[in-house]
Amino acid sequence: MKRQPNLARLFDPEAVWDVAIIGGGATGVGAAVDAASRGYRVCLVEQSDFGKGTSSRSTKLIHGGVRYLQQGNISLVMEALEERGLLRQNAPHLVHDLAFVVPNYDWWEAPFYGIGMKVYDMLAGEYGFGKSRLLTKEDTLERIPTLATEGLRGGVLYYDGQFDDARLLIDLAQTAVEHGAALVNYCRCVELTKDEHGFVNGLVAEDLESGRRASIRARAVVNATGCFTDTIRRLDEPGASTIVAPSQGVHVVLDGSFLSGESAIMVPRTSDGRVLFAIPWHGRAVIGTTDTPIDEVSLEPRAFEDEIAFILETAAQYLHKAPSRDDVLSVFAGIRPLIRDAEATSTAAISREHSVLISHSGLLTIAGGKWTTYRKMAEDCIDQVAILGKLDQRDCVTKELRIHGHHEDVATLGDLAVYGSDAQAIRALARDEPELGERLHPSLPITAAWVVWAAREEMAMTVDDVLSRRSRSLLLNARAAIAVAPRVASLLARERGKDRIWEERQIIEFRRMARGYLPPERPASSHPAK
Repeated sequence: MKRQPNLARLFDPEAVWDVAIIGGGATGVGAAVDAASRGYRVCLVEQSDFGKGTSSRSTKLIHGGVRYLQQGNISLVMEALEERGLLRQNAPHLVHDLAFVVPNYDWWEAPFYGIGMKVYDMLAGEYGFGKSRLLTKEDTLERIPTLATEGLRGGVLYYDGQFDDARLLIDLAQTAVEHGAALVNYCRCVELTKDEHGFVNGLVAEDLESGRRASIRARAVVNATGCFTDTIRRLDEPGASTIVAPSQGVHVVLDGSFLSGESAIMVPRTSDGRVLFAIPWHGRAVIGTTDTPIDEVSLEPRAFEDEIAFILETAAQYLHKAPSRDDVLSVFAGIRPLIRDAEATSTAAISREHSVLISHSGLLTIAGGKWTTYRKMAEDCIDQVAILGKLDQRDCVTKELRIHGHHEDVATLGDLAVYGSDAQAIRALARDEPELGERLHPSLPITAAWVVWAAREEMAMTVDDVLSRRSRSLLLNARAAIAVAPRVASLLARERGKDRIWEERQIIEFRRMARGYLPPERPASSHPAK
């Protein structure tokens, strides 16, 4: 997947696309995969990097949604459980089973949550990941030795799915390109174009690398920009109402010793009414999340001090060793693009179901949803695109479409497991140039070969692209990521033919951004009251 050939196709003045997609997150790239695999002519523009926003900042779970079960949203749970099973089937190198333990400290929790998880099993049907069961206190501690023991009665075991969100997104982008789509990052939509009847017939895109602009003609245009949905809608209709209610979710990353074993903890109800997870991920413990309504959206949201404190305080109630701010390796925030509900009293109560909206001018907006159901969202979106653009009706094929990198036996791939079938090529890079096989930092799995591969084959343009999304270095250990930034910048500069000035600028920009992934040295004020 190389940027220049994709950009040349995108800017071809003779090209007429069946669908042009704005937004390179899970929703937009998923729609590109669906449309391209049906045989439609597809292009996609992303203002920053693929997954720069919400799609790389999830809880790293592919799940039915236990909380949605509590809310009585059975249809959403069933849809998500089916999609969970399909994802494990189509991307086994990135999606795997994960055991969860609900620790029980009150007498009523075992029967209450035990019955709830049996309903969860039943709804999963043939797509189930394993049967839930009650655990004794001894069994619970065997699975999670670092669990707080005082008052512990036992636990409820159930199974869900885990994944690497940014890596899945990159593999989906490559899947779309392999099926003929043209995807370009760092290329923003600056204008929607319309015909003499006022119907949207394309967009004007600006390549942020060169500053060049071009008109992109398309039979249908899709707005899949997540938190920036309303911004694009107002390019179409300046007075368009606000439909997204943004909510921030924060995660804290700790050393894996805080969660020894291979099971995750699920706290079904925190003091603010949310579910809290503590999950093992790439050798670390990821704990979250929060649900904080916000007014302004950003590509680099920052955790509020009270969000960090809440996570650490809640985790301390369930872990034998209470984590402190000094134990935090990284903290990351993501913004959920929830669909506004006038009757909802909090963002935690707003549905994660998606909506497909078509404006008077024919702009199709898809918003809401979650990672687990990205494929179904894409199917619904492209079904509407076919009608809107008067395209030949073609069936969706993504239920059985293998995603780029598909590999069944990832246990043999070690640190390269997330690359799936590409692992062999990355090993070959290190074999041909042994210096590329050396780790860049003892606390991170990334090697120089990963950087070279990202630049050559995965459209990585910046140090941030490499350390945040092609590898997950920034999320795993922000200080270590800051330390390796100069080496990554040097490798990228060599691959991209950039000079020393570019290299130095990249280091400065990344370090400035990455410092936001560390807890503030002095507690900042809480988030503004709504």
